Formats: sequence, structure tokens, C-alpha cells
Amino acid sequence: QVQLVESGGGLVQPGGSLRLSCAASGSIFSIYNMGWYRQAPGKQRELAARIATTGNTNYADFVKGRFTISRDSAKNTVYLQMNSLKPEDSAVYYCNAAHVVLQFHYWGQGTQVTVSP
Repeated sequence: QVQLVESGGGLVQPGGSLRLSCAASGSIFSIYNMGWYRQAPGKQRELAARIATTGNTNYADFVKGRFTISRDSAKNTVYLQMNSLKPEDSAVYYCNAAHVVLQFHYWGQGTQVTVSP
């Protein structure tokens, strides 16, 4: 059983920065791909960034050049550094762990990000 706890969300002005953290309950990065998803009201949940067990990263086109996903294996924590934030980035951001073989997902509770003047 994997538990994921997100933190770091809040209110930020357009153009500002925020760093989200996802703390996992154990050493899971060798067998789980990690991702950050977001969901705005009335919208589908969408993948923003992903880091695989290999360390390879992938980004949605709407965050390329602005967001960076990283991990600290010693702390069992995944980060999402968000720069140049836009109002359309406002959403609940969810941490996700996907088993590389079985392809089932664990989800955190989410953290709210609001970008507004």
C-alpha cells in the first residue's frame, strides 16, 4: 500500500512561482512512475509532468519550459517546480504513482493551486 501526501499549494500571482511536494510512504521510485496531474473545475484530469523509474521526464505542452519535475530518493519525495504561473494553471494538483508492470495507480489527496492577482 502506497500513501502519497501533497503539499505546497496556495495562492500566487501571475508570473510567480510555487513548488509542490509529494511525500511517499516508502521507497517506491524503482517500481513506480511518478506524475503530477491537475484538474480544474469542469475539466478532465490531465497529466502535467511525469518522471519514470529511469529518471526520464515528460511534460505536457502547456507546461514545457515553465514546470520541472524532480525527485529526491533519499526523502521519498517528488517535486514540481512551477514558474511563470498563469491563471489557467489554477487547479487541484494530484500526485500519482503508477506501477510500471501492473499499471495501477495510487493518488494523493491533492493540493489547490490558485493563480490570481
